[in-house]
Amino acid sequence: MNSVGRMAKPRTPKGRTIEVARRLAEEYPDAECELDHRNAFELLAATILSAQTTDARVNMVTPTLFHRYPTAVELAAANPSEVEEIIRSTGFYQNKTKSLIGMSQALLDRFDGEVPTRLEDLVTLPGVGRKTGNVVRSVAFGLPGLPVDTHVGRLSKRLGLSVLDDPVKLELELNSFLRPAERGPFSLRMILHGRRICDAKRPKCAECVLEDICPSSRLPRRTSRKSP
Repeated sequence: MNSVGRMAKPRTPKGRTIEVARRLAEEYPDAECELDHRNAFELLAATILSAQTTDARVNMVTPTLFHRYPTAVELAAANPSEVEEIIRSTGFYQNKTKSLIGMSQALLDRFDGEVPTRLEDLVTLPGVGRKTGNVVRSVAFGLPGLPVDTHVGRLSKRLGLSVLDDPVKLELELNSFLRPAERGPFSLRMILHGRRICDAKRPKCAECVLEDICPSSRLPRRTSRKSP
């Protein structure tokens, strides 16, 4: 286990969240989005593509996609069958094609071809929910946004940060525990930790910097015996 400063076990979900954020910041100081992109439009499109697949798979198709359709202008006018062929390997390619083209058309129709920064505007775009909107806000624009994916949801429960299942309610609860500037980095680090250490089926508790404060740890706990 890596050496991390220890403190008394936090007793509240807010206290645990703050301590988890502190430790993960030390463990993953350079955490960043693993979707390759050069601007907000590319990140938005890549995040739409990332549904039900891996970032690595998305990164395999986006160079061709963005070379052929570098902006919303080109993608809005794209032939759907050509887009489908490019992104086929990401799965659900027909629905994703509709979302990509629809998103681009909406950007042209309502936002002068530019990706909006307000979450309220982002979620009106085809294929864009709060998770995708928060990814774009926090990564592309450096604004407060806490994307809740399966990793964030799973770790939040395991670590005792929340009992909520609904992603929107969980996002709002975690937001109330963290300062705005911490929300995006916290999500990125939770995702990295979920991928590298806190696996859904085989968590590596012995390697985890959060093990001593994790109520779901699979390591045996020492128990004190009273003298007879």
